[in-house]
Formats: sequence, C-alpha cells, structure tokens
Amino acid sequence: MKKRNTLLFISMLFIAFGIGYNYYTSGTKETKTTINYTDFINKIKQKEITRVSINGNTYKVEGKDKKQYIVVVPLTNDSLLTLMQDNNVNISVPSPDSESGSMGIYVIFACILLFFLFRSLRKDGNDQGGQGRGPGGGNNPFGFGKSKARMVSPKDTKSRITFNDVAGVDEAKEDLKEVVDFLKDPKKFEKLGAKIPKGCLLVGSPGTGKTLLARAVAGEAEVPFFSISGSDFVEMFVGVGASRVRDLFTQAKKSAPCIVFIDEIDAVGRQRGVGVGGGNDEREQTLNQLLVEMDGFSPNQGIIILAATNRADVLDSALLRPGRFDRQVTVPLPDITGRERILQIYLSKVPLSQDVDKSIIARGTTGFSGADIANLVNEAALSAARKDKQFVEMEDFEEARDKILMGSERKTAKMSEDERKLTAYHEAGHALVAFKVEGSYPVHKVTIIPRGKSLGVTAFLPERDEYSRSYKQLIAQLAVLFGGRLAEELIFGKENITTGASMDIKMATNLARKMIIDWGFSDKVGRIKYSEDQPTYGGKAISEDTARDIEIEVKQLIMNAENTARTILTTYSVAHQDLSLALLEYETLTGAEAKKISNGETIAEIRNLLATNKLEQSQQNASVPLFEEVK
Repeated sequence: MKKRNTLLFISMLFIAFGIGYNYYTSGTKETKTTINYTDFINKIKQKEITRVSINGNTYKVEGKDKKQYIVVVPLTNDSLLTLMQDNNVNISVPSPDSESGSMGIYVIFACILLFFLFRSLRKDGNDQGGQGRGPGGGNNPFGFGKSKARMVSPKDTKSRITFNDVAGVDEAKEDLKEVVDFLKDPKKFEKLGAKIPKGCLLVGSPGTGKTLLARAVAGEAEVPFFSISGSDFVEMFVGVGASRVRDLFTQAKKSAPCIVFIDEIDAVGRQRGVGVGGGNDEREQTLNQLLVEMDGFSPNQGIIILAATNRADVLDSALLRPGRFDRQVTVPLPDITGRERILQIYLSKVPLSQDVDKSIIARGTTGFSGADIANLVNEAALSAARKDKQFVEMEDFEEARDKILMGSERKTAKMSEDERKLTAYHEAGHALVAFKVEGSYPVHKVTIIPRGKSLGVTAFLPERDEYSRSYKQLIAQLAVLFGGRLAEELIFGKENITTGASMDIKMATNLARKMIIDWGFSDKVGRIKYSEDQPTYGGKAISEDTARDIEIEVKQLIMNAENTARTILTTYSVAHQDLSLALLEYETLTGAEAKKISNGETIAEIRNLLATNKLEQSQQNASVPLFEEVK
C-alpha cells in the first residue's frame, strides 16, 4: 500500500510538472510586448508590421525587426483588416486545436495513468481490507478503513509477557487462566458442551495492570495478540470506524486462535443516544458493528476478546449482555502482599544497597497501583544516579516516595525565621497529638522542608492495609488534624494564628460530615444515609430539622477533637517544645526520633545517638522504622 501511494504521488507530481511546463513554454517561448491600439495603427501605416495572428480580439503582431507585440482591438473592425491588406500585412488565424493540442495530450495521459493507479489501489484494498464496504475497508483506496491494531506474534520472545511477570492481582489471574486453558485445548471444553466466554472485560483503576494481564494471557496461551485502543476506531468520517472493526475481525479470523485486546473500550462503547443531539453517529455505528461482530462468532473459532476500562458504568448494556462480554474481571489496587511482589519484579532490575527493605517500602505505598510502584522504583534510581551512587539506597526510595506523595522539595523557597518557627510548632503539634491519642496511625516522618504547596509535612504510615476504620480511629484522626492549629494558638496567641491549617480544617470537616451522613456515627441523626448533594435546608430530601441536627452533630465532633488536641498539647507542653526545637535544628525527624523526644528524651541525647549511629541522620529516615503503637 505504501509503495502504491508513493507511485501515485510521484505520478501526480509528473503530471503537474508537465502541465506547468507546457503553459510556461507556450507563453514564454518568445518575448512579447503589449502596445496600445493607436500605436498599432501607426505602425501599420508606417509599414513596420509584417505579420499578424488573430485570436479573437487579441492580435499577435510581428514587426520588421522580428519583435513581437500583443494588442487588443475591437471585435468588429473590418476597416482594420482593409488597412492591413493595403499595407501588405500577412494575416493568419490559427486553428483552435493547434494551441490546445499539447495540453490535450497531457490531460489524456493523466486520465489514463490515474485510471490504472486507482484500479490497482482499489484491488489492493479489496485484497487486504476484507469484505468491508463504505468509506473504509476494501473499497477505500487510501486505507482509511484499515484496522490500526498492532499484532504481537507468539514467536516474538523478546516482548512475550507471562503470568510470572504480573503480580498483585492473583484473583484476576485465576479468572483468566480459564481463557488460557481454552485457547490451548478447546476440545477439553467442547466435549462437555461448555462454552468459553467470548469476551472478558477487565475493570480497574488506571495503572493496575489491565493491559499487562491481557498480554500475559496471550503469552501463556502462545497465540497472536492484537492490540488496539478504543479511540483508534473513531474518526471524523462516518463509517470508517465500523470498517476498521470489520477489518480487525477479518485479520483475527485468519490468525485464530488469537486474542483481540481493546484498551479503553469506553471511548467507543459508551451508551448510545446520550450524547449531544441524541448521540454520535460515527461512534454509535462503530459500536453497532462491534456488537454484530462479537455476536457472530461460532464457538470453535478460538477468538477471545479482552477489553479494559476504568469506567464500566458508562458502557452500553448491549455490550455487557451474555454472549458478548460475558465476564467482568476486577483488577483491584494491590494489597501489601501484592505490592511486595510487584516491588520484587521491579527491584530485580535495579542494583540495590543492603539497607533496602521491600516490606517497609510496601507499607509506605498504600493505595499505589502497579504503575505507581514502577514509577517509585524509577524515581529512586534517578535519585541515586544524580548523586553518583553505585547502588540505590533506602533513602533514595524515601525521597522518591515523598516526591510522589508530597511534591518535590522547594529548595528556592526562602522562609523567614518566624515562618520556620511557626511551621515547626505546627508540625510538632500534629506529631505530638498522634503519639498521645489512642487509635492514631504511627508517625513516619516530620519535616519543615517545604514540599509542593506545604511549608511542612507530618507523614503517617499505616502498619497494614485497612478496609474499614473504627470510630476510635476516626476520632483520633480528627484530633491529629487540629493539633497544628491548636499548637499555633497556644504558643503564639490567637491573634497570630495563620492560614496554614486551611487544608487540615477542610479535611476534618469532610471527615466529620461523612461520619454523620454516610457512616451512621450519630445517635441523634440515626443510621440513615444522607447524600452530600441533598439540600441542607428547606429541601424535600432533608427536612430543616434534620439538616440542623446534622450540622450540630458535625460541629460537636469538631469541638471534641479540638478539646482533645488542646488537652494533649497543654499536658505535654515540654515535649511539644522539645519537638519544635529539634525540628528547627534538624528540619527532618524520623518517626522513631520524634517519638523518643515526645517520651522525654532530650535533644542532646538524640544528638548523641545520631553521632553514634544508633539512629539515622536526619535525612536518612527509612532504615530504622520503629513503628510501635503508642501506649
């Protein structure tokens, strides 16, 4: 196809050049000067004109000196002809075909050449494009309807992916092993009358490994793998997407048994009739063709359709019915065990220091997807390379994690001494309340180095993945959130508090509202689910009395949290002072260091421990993670 398109382009250039050259030579073979009618008459009378060629009212004139002129004369002028005859001027009228002869040759040649080229291209399109008709497919000479799917051959061992290369999604792998078994031995299922699902829909958050799983299925089954994005089907021209669907399945049938993988299928599989103006004709025609192709399979064709999306809720119901995408496979975010296995895969490609502990890294990456973990390892390797290290150390992973979660260090941010002091007391307040309140997450790190939008950060590290949280844990989190604002007020006075706690207040308010309207933690409001978008006052969904009760309960939770934080900061004011001074001196403290200070050890003792390497230095905070629960 590419060679033929190149030939067409070269031929068009040749034709354009020939036509242009013909015009150029016909008009510029001899230099012609335009003269006015009066001068022309005078030259005739003076017998300076020897030859005239008449073409309408345009005369080409040749003089005795062999110079040529152009003159425009009135259309009806018999007296002029008489005058030229009387003065022995040779008059000629050229045939209309003589001037257009060469032009006609080029036109005829161009038509013949284009006819054969388009006939050849159309034949090529029919050979490669299957039975598709319309703007694309077999009748499209330019290949608009050709599928854009990329095929990975099972013989390509370099890019082959198997289940051993996928970790953290064991349940999803179990669901897909059935597909692998069918592709390897379909008769095993057919003899018992079993029908393998024609389509499997992989549903999960971005980065959880849906595409990797699909490639692993093809790698395990050792069959061809066709990969295409849902957006590759949709074009500006109506009918092109449907033609590409036909072409894709034509290619798949020739390579069966095989796997067809459609990534981001929601780009083409959204519910019909819900777009602007009632829908999108091109997208809906493409979806209709996809539905027809999937429903037309026979059980022995050996073609499995895998698709991935993170928006299964917007897909058309016809796409999810039995006979099409029979099975939905959830690909969740990995738990702590899954994250350790994913880390093992990526860490095997990186030279590691002996102090790297993947279990600690896994604990600190709650909520990370497989792609996030890959990015974490890469950022750590980049950090080590910038420092000219031979191995990637634990501190590099800590720095990479902080960069991903909290942003890069703002080294150009110059805080005044007053701002540093206020930030230190603020972050020390968060940390101290977390140490002393029951049910709080362990403190991982406290820093007053600006990162992202924050002037300081108190980071927490859960000991394990949590799927639900208790009332005690939620109350503790509320108290910790107000530890910073209450520390500012107690140390600097109410008139000197800052806006630095705005995010803390927002998070605490949202958490308190969820406790009341979502999780039923209020005896007064009851165990009733109230939506966030329902009217707060005067609406039909919530009465005015109920809305007022909700606000009273939320405010009560906030006030109780403030009182808890205030009591802790007042009771342990010496520990708060010591923590703040240590932050001003070291800027960053590990959770272990901060906890020792809060338990009464002095800054001098901490400094001595640092000097004797019994604790890490201030920036190297990952190798001694003493995350005991606060008693």
